[in-house]
Amino acid sequence: MTRIAVTTWSLEQTAPTDLLPAAAPEGDVRIVRAEVPSPEYSRFLYASVGGDILWTDRLGWTYDRWVEHLARPGVETWVAYDRGTPAGYVELEPQDDGVVEIVYFGLLPAFRGRRIGGHLLSYGAARAWDLADRWAGLTDTKRVWLHTCSKDGEHAMANYQRRGFKLFDTKVEEEDVRATPGPWPGAHPA
Repeated sequence: MTRIAVTTWSLEQTAPTDLLPAAAPEGDVRIVRAEVPSPEYSRFLYASVGGDILWTDRLGWTYDRWVEHLARPGVETWVAYDRGTPAGYVELEPQDDGVVEIVYFGLLPAFRGRRIGGHLLSYGAARAWDLADRWAGLTDTKRVWLHTCSKDGEHAMANYQRRGFKLFDTKVEEEDVRATPGPWPGAHPA
């Protein structure tokens, strides 16, 4: 198995006023919360967005593991649709002491470079800041954080920084390269 050095950057916002929203893209782009936990749909989004950038950590999850994760209070999936077609998603997960992680964020390959990503990230970060408004028992959000890595798209870091996220940690680790076919073999050119 091949090993590569992967740099992981962690970024945060520590106040809602840190968020610098992007302009909404032109056309019929809508962002909707997937309120009914659906392992099938969540796995589709995960594999479709992350297939060409080597997201592999959830590929082995069982159906029951997906159900367990999605049923946790405060876990939310927000999906961007371009004229009714899923274009990307952002997944939020509350942690202790008012911290919310943007666990996953990205666009399906066909929708990248169309100014949807900045809008979706802005919307997702805003929903992280008001997460406790939708979930009884959650602490008000005091910090929103995420991570990106050298395997992600070339514009990821710049998008996070333009949205007001500040770097707070950098790590470099060796990682096994596990081939992922995307949502199906040959789905997107490398």
